[in-house]
Amino acid sequence: MSAHTGSVNASVAVHAAPTVYRMLFAISLVHLLNDSLQAVIPALLPVLEANLALTYTQVGMILLVMNLTASVLQPVVGYISDRKSRPYMPPVALLISGLGMLALALASNYYVVLLAVACVGIGSAVFHPEASRVAHHASGSRRGLGQSIFQVGGNAGQALAPLMTILIFKQLGQPGAMWFLVPAAAASAVLVYVALWYQGQQRAKKAVAAAIAYTHRNKRLVALGLLVLIVSIRSWMNAGYQSFYQFYLMDTRHMSYDSAQFCVFGFLLAGAIGTFLGGPIADRFGKRNLLIVSTLGALPLTLLTPYVSGFWIYPALFLSGLVMLSSFSVTVVYAQELLPGRIGTVSGLIIGLAFGMGGMGALVLGYLADLYGITSVITLCSLMPLIGALGLLLPKDQTLRAWARGEQ
Repeated sequence: MSAHTGSVNASVAVHAAPTVYRMLFAISLVHLLNDSLQAVIPALLPVLEANLALTYTQVGMILLVMNLTASVLQPVVGYISDRKSRPYMPPVALLISGLGMLALALASNYYVVLLAVACVGIGSAVFHPEASRVAHHASGSRRGLGQSIFQVGGNAGQALAPLMTILIFKQLGQPGAMWFLVPAAAASAVLVYVALWYQGQQRAKKAVAAAIAYTHRNKRLVALGLLVLIVSIRSWMNAGYQSFYQFYLMDTRHMSYDSAQFCVFGFLLAGAIGTFLGGPIADRFGKRNLLIVSTLGALPLTLLTPYVSGFWIYPALFLSGLVMLSSFSVTVVYAQELLPGRIGTVSGLIIGLAFGMGGMGALVLGYLADLYGITSVITLCSLMPLIGALGLLLPKDQTLRAWARGEQ
């Protein structure tokens, strides 16, 4: 079979496949529970900073350890799952994250905290690539919508962090983390249900995957490299606002602890809404177009965030998150179309890189905050959407479709 025939057959099979909404919502629910476990880490940062007398650099190191474990392992897990799917690995992974929560609740030493968050990162690394494969398969022809449903669960879970700080950790302190054994166990149970369905789809799925081939390999890899760079810088900005804007508001704007948490919650909630809306918009107007517009379009809003005060902080940060993260799920789908047939590997690379580079960014930004002050860091983050200009160098959606047909 030729590469051209294989890609056409794969394309026909994808467009003929139905969208299985019950599986999309199930995997999105698990994504919410998984990322709510990860959200415990930034939610606990103010408590850990006080309990262990941490510097901003140490705060960044905590995020780096969690996110880097996920970043390094996700592409590896994705590559393994592309060779042979292992649908029962994610349920075990969520239990590992639950053990991390227990260790975090009982930790009285900085290094035990690092070990605990590493467990959470490992659990996330194993969960995401296989879950992305399920979402891709269940999406059928509506890939943008399907990926948005999957990703909005994760963004909603991350958005819970400020509320956790106010409602749980402010009241219970560090031991409150042990309550997150419950969502870890619930997520593991749902994943067993998903695995049973997905396992029944394997024969048909393998028949389609075996037929996939593609041309223009070098051009695709260059485009993937550009996409990785854009995602990395976007993740730095997101990490800066999620982890350090609360300190900026309290230290510079003299905002109350609770008000600062609600402000960051608004940013993360807006990101979840933008993620959900971005998929259908990209299905209609193009993934590359949305990536460019969402990134550069956020720049006028982010430029305001170091200077606004009072009531205006809330809409400025909310709209920044809404616009900037509307392309969050779209970048995953775009990357999957760049390298068809490598769903696990590409999903692990893009999603894992988002975690890993966000953690690296948190460490660097924490170090810069110690050197130059928290205001300088927020100002730097406000300029980062300029990276969206590189999106103009990416292949258009029509070009990717032409490549899939074997055209030059």
